[in-house]
Amino acid sequence: MDPKRIRNFSIVAHIDHGKSTLADQFLLKTGAITLREFKDQILDDLDIERDRGITVKARTVAINYVYQGETYELNLIDTPGHVDFHYEVSRSLAACEGALLLADAFQGVQAQTVANAYAAIEANLEIIPVINKIDLPVTRVDEVKEEIESVIGLDAERAMLVSAKMGIGIEAVLDAIVERIPPPSGKPDAPLQALVFDNKYDSFRGVVTYIKVVEGTIRKGQIIRFMKQKANFDVIELGQFRPQMVQCQELGPGQVGYLLTGIKNLANVHVGDTVADPQCLPPQPLPGYKNPTQMVFCGMYPIDATDFEKLRGELQKLGLNDSSFSFVPEASDALGFGFRCGFLGMLHMEIVQQRLEREQDIDLIQTAPNVTYELLLRGGEVCVIDNPVDVPDAGTIAEFREPVARVNFIVPVENIGVILQLSEDRRGTYRSTEYLGSKRAQIVYELPLSEIVYDMHDKLKSATRGYGTMDYEIIGFKPADLVKMDILVKSVKVDALSTIVHRSSAEKRGRALVKRLKSEISKHMFEIPLQAAIGGRIIARETISALRKNVTAKCYGGDITRKRKLWAKQKEGKKRLKQFGQVEIPQKAFLSVLEAGNDDF
Repeated sequence: MDPKRIRNFSIVAHIDHGKSTLADQFLLKTGAITLREFKDQILDDLDIERDRGITVKARTVAINYVYQGETYELNLIDTPGHVDFHYEVSRSLAACEGALLLADAFQGVQAQTVANAYAAIEANLEIIPVINKIDLPVTRVDEVKEEIESVIGLDAERAMLVSAKMGIGIEAVLDAIVERIPPPSGKPDAPLQALVFDNKYDSFRGVVTYIKVVEGTIRKGQIIRFMKQKANFDVIELGQFRPQMVQCQELGPGQVGYLLTGIKNLANVHVGDTVADPQCLPPQPLPGYKNPTQMVFCGMYPIDATDFEKLRGELQKLGLNDSSFSFVPEASDALGFGFRCGFLGMLHMEIVQQRLEREQDIDLIQTAPNVTYELLLRGGEVCVIDNPVDVPDAGTIAEFREPVARVNFIVPVENIGVILQLSEDRRGTYRSTEYLGSKRAQIVYELPLSEIVYDMHDKLKSATRGYGTMDYEIIGFKPADLVKMDILVKSVKVDALSTIVHRSSAEKRGRALVKRLKSEISKHMFEIPLQAAIGGRIIARETISALRKNVTAKCYGGDITRKRKLWAKQKEGKKRLKQFGQVEIPQKAFLSVLEAGNDDF
């Protein structure tokens, strides 16, 4: 295929503005699928994507489109819209020359619309504004155009008007892609350079590597080198997604496809690596991708200890497919052996957990999530902590720093006061308010990440009746008056329940947490004290009373001394149980750290 007749583009938008539906229509209109094969969100092939109605993984598909008598190859990369999967979007944009910026004809520009638009602008892509859902009974097309111009700074005069659901205006968008998005700039006879932008593991064929050819041509049967790993492999199979995997003999510059080399070792393939010809290596590999920074961590432990190795294998496969996810082994006194996993956000964590439980049938105990902290020690050393258990004694800490994010809220004007109050309650620092027309405003706050990731999104949706949206980016670490709060169950510290809290809310959080634990832990044959402590100081306590068996039920009348003997014997037994008895802590108790935090505000 002549590179001048290739167009690589992405669709970026806020959640639920119609990206996957528009992608479906492109496939239908260009004949990539038949009406019989057509189904909603055909590119969302994970069960969890279909159940939730969201895109989690970026998917690529090559379609042919005839424009003015010539056949063009359009490589579409469908991307997620949620803030937690922004890294997937940035990777996809690196493989494109243009992007369709989708906005809802009624909801208009939302928080993730702005974030994804800026990501496309930074990647120097040609951006085509598209206003979707024009078939709605109530639309604000002219106002949405104004929002695109005033908030994002794009010229919306030539914005495309479509209804992805009804199939209106789809051909006009395809024409605009051919006319307005530039072709790739590579040369077919140059030394081979191809960018690895994704991977997935196939249990029968090994690692499937997704590539975009930047320079040169890659052919079936050719020997290639992964430059980061410095290892050579044969190209066993080469192909494109149309949308199913279709084999081909070669891929030229600008083309997007997949290759199979028979690699079974997951450590041999890295997202962002460069595929090259070992006989003619380029002087430098392609720039690749900036490594994502995991900001939310939690422990994942198999309920059945024999599942540990199975869990390790599945986490490795997930890590191959999702490079924004990380894991390291760890051990807990309360839970045994498991893994400390890092995520970009709470939804990302939830998706990974559900994929492990549903697709791989592994029963997990998940500890309460926490964010990453920086500690400046008295010796001048700076260390990064992602597990409260690792926090050293307070006497050795000179400064406790927490991650802070710049949060961009877009809310109806009548909800401004509620959002200001919500942000102030969570130790936010006000930055600016900007009005987007007469009905909506953009509010910018700087908030501690720990106050955002747990339930800020839910609180925002409740406060604005679903009309508010938010987007955030980490801007760095700032000093804060933070302390480590330990939970003691029967005077034994449970490391999996330790958490880091702000000193001003520590007592309130401690009381709420032990109260919640009391309702989650069932009664035992002995009394169980639950305590929250900061260092050696107990700040809250609750007691689970013992189950009491009526040992004198069989005694009818007679001498009271017999009953006293039985009571004394029971008392001694309870004393011994209290000393040696083990407390069973259920899975829900480990997540009560989160719920106790939600009760406070």
